[in-house]
Amino acid sequence: MSLCQDRVVIVTGAGRGIGRAHALAFAAEGALVVVNDVDDSATGVVAEIEALGGMAVANTDDVADFDGARDLVGTALERFGRLDVLVNNAGFVRDRMLVNLAEHEWDAVIRVHLKGHFAPLRHAAAHWREEAKAGRKPRARVINTSSGAGLLGSVGQGNYSAAKAGIAGLTVVAAAELARYGVTVNAIAPSARTRMTEQAFADTMARPESGFDAMAPENVSPLVVWLGSEESGDVTGRVFEVEGGKVSVAQAWRHGPAADKGARWQPAELGPVVAKLLDQAPAPEPVYGAS
Repeated sequence: MSLCQDRVVIVTGAGRGIGRAHALAFAAEGALVVVNDVDDSATGVVAEIEALGGMAVANTDDVADFDGARDLVGTALERFGRLDVLVNNAGFVRDRMLVNLAEHEWDAVIRVHLKGHFAPLRHAAAHWREEAKAGRKPRARVINTSSGAGLLGSVGQGNYSAAKAGIAGLTVVAAAELARYGVTVNAIAPSARTRMTEQAFADTMARPESGFDAMAPENVSPLVVWLGSEESGDVTGRVFEVEGGKVSVAQAWRHGPAADKGARWQPAELGPVVAKLLDQAPAPEPVYGAS
C-alpha cells in the first residue's frame, strides 16, 4: 500500500514549480489529486499524472476569491467524493524596497499568499467540521507554505515577508482550532528554484560529486507527502524548513527573559532594563539580504 493510497489531495498553484512537484509526488504515492492553477498549466500536470497511471482533475479557480476557493473544495468532493489533504502553495512575488513599494503590489501579494491560504482552508475546515459532527471524524491534513522570508524577513520583500509570516501565524491558530475535528495543520518554508526564486538561485548548480541538485523543487515534496499521510497524525502546529536534503523544525517566537517591577515603569527607568533583557536573550537571526 502506498503512503497516500486513495487519499484525495488538493494542491494549489500546482501547474508548475513546487506545486507541480507536490502533485506528481502525491500521485506517485497513490493519491487522487485536484491540480489547481489559474491557467491551462493545471491541465498539463493532470495529463502527466494520468500518463503515469494516476488519477487527477484540473481546477482553475482563483484561490484568493472566497467563492472560487469554495468551488475548489467542491471540485474534490464532486469528483472524488471526499477531501483528505489541502496543500496551500499558490503564490507570486512583486519584490521592491519599501520606499518604492506600490499599494497595488502590497495588496496583490497579500491577497494571493495570505487570503489564498485562508479561503481554501476556511471552506475545507467547514467541510471537515460537518464530517466530524456527522460521526465521520476525518484524518485530514493541511500543509501551508510559508518561507524563510516570513520567518526571518527578507530585504526587498516586505510584502512577501509579511504575507508569509501571516501564513505561519495562521498555521498555528488553525492547528489549535481544528484539532477537535481530526485535522492537523502544518507549514513548510521551502528553498527551491522556481519562477519566484530563479534570480536568487540562478547560480546554484547541482553538486558535481553526486549530481544532486539541491535547489530542485522535487526535494521539497517528500516531506509534504508525508505530512499529508495518515502517519503524520501526531504532528501539528509546526513549521518545517526544507532545502535540498535538509529538513529542520523552525523555532517560533517564544517568551524570553523578563523583568517585573510589580508596578508601572517610568520611561526613564527602562533603558537599563531593556539593555539587560537583550543581554540575556539570544541575538536574532539576520534578515535575508541585510548587510
